[in-house]
Amino acid sequence: MRHTKPARRTLTALLATTLLAGGVLLGQTATAEPAAAKPITCNVSKLRADARKERDRGNQLKRLGAREEARRAFARADALERKARQCADADRNNKPPLWK
Repeated sequence: MRHTKPARRTLTALLATTLLAGGVLLGQTATAEPAAAKPITCNVSKLRADARKERDRGNQLKRLGAREEARRAFARADALERKARQCADADRNNKPPLWK
């Protein structure tokens, strides 16, 4: 029965180490700030101005005959306008109600 003593010590040490490591990890996750807590701000007027510039650039490329580059510029302009619309909708929906 001499071999049970080292095994018992090893298992006890392994269990204690596991519990300590789990407690540290649990403590870190409880105090960590969630990623969604940071407010996201958008400059809607800048996004719309950038979309307008991209659309003008696309029209110029189209006149010069660079159809593929013009198509990409129009796609970027559409993406910028979509993002501006989403930001405006989010700002409008996150405002406090008037009756409070």
